[in-house]
Amino acid sequence: MGSGTMRRLAAVALLVLATATACAAQLRRNYYAGVCPNVESIVRDAVTRKFRQTFITVGATVHLFFHDCFVEGCDASVIVASTANNTAEKDNPINLSLAGDGFDTVIKAKAAVDAVPQCRNRVSCADILAMATRDVIALAGGPSYAVELGRLDGLSSTASSVNGKLAPPSFNLDQLTALFATNGLSQTDMIALSAGHTVGFAHCNTFTGRFSGPTPDPTLNSSFAAQLRAWCPPNVDPRIAVTMDVVTPRAFDNQYFKNLQNGMGLLASDQVLHSDTRSRPTVDAWAQSSTAFNKAFVEAITKMGRIGVKTGAQGNIRRNCAVFN
Repeated sequence: MGSGTMRRLAAVALLVLATATACAAQLRRNYYAGVCPNVESIVRDAVTRKFRQTFITVGATVHLFFHDCFVEGCDASVIVASTANNTAEKDNPINLSLAGDGFDTVIKAKAAVDAVPQCRNRVSCADILAMATRDVIALAGGPSYAVELGRLDGLSSTASSVNGKLAPPSFNLDQLTALFATNGLSQTDMIALSAGHTVGFAHCNTFTGRFSGPTPDPTLNSSFAAQLRAWCPPNVDPRIAVTMDVVTPRAFDNQYFKNLQNGMGLLASDQVLHSDTRSRPTVDAWAQSSTAFNKAFVEAITKMGRIGVKTGAQGNIRRNCAVFN
């Protein structure tokens, strides 16, 4: 390989690094101090009102943030509605599991922000989703953390862009680790973020294969399997969803990891974190220490919030989160 090629490759590598660093550098706490200083309390109040209406708000909002960031970055493109000429991200089959309460949380928070004249159309939907996610986690008893702000809203949203970006419930440890690595997240980050399922819900069709086939999944706790069979009988309504943490479904806590130790991970991709001996030590450590888990989770979700941030001409601030300006 010639020295010129080497220099070009080095330049490309530096450009990728510089782009990633610039995105992270654009994000900062108190980003809106000059234009909408009370934005965080406005969003928190709106999210709290929504949370009091239904607990599904918690899992739905966390799920929405994850699905937004992993496809084209954290740019609120998952919230955009389809039109006659464009099928948007939210209508990709894998996103049909996103509960309406997550979208509604962002829409209501956006309306509350825009009701303040100095804040109107000054705060991005992407940042509102990041703040709302932080707020629902705290409302459910999870860790409180400062959220970095400064994302712009994306300018495109297509169903086709989702393909291959999100993990199906069948993924093994290597597949999960590789998918998260493409987003700059480590295996430790992946295990921490998987615990968002502690407040999640899953439709029956995402896990019934673990106990309905000729060879049941040996990693599935047999009494838990019997319980799941009762909740998800053959020909169950496809809209039926089950809480992913059946022990403390309303708390954002480390019970998720204790469940994995007992063979009570709902999805195969949850249980593999304990059944694979490479990730098991992390699961065991966080099952024992909520402090260690909370610290790892905050670090991981902060890193996730930096994925593919739009700046300058790459984005704008949507007047309506579901519609491009």
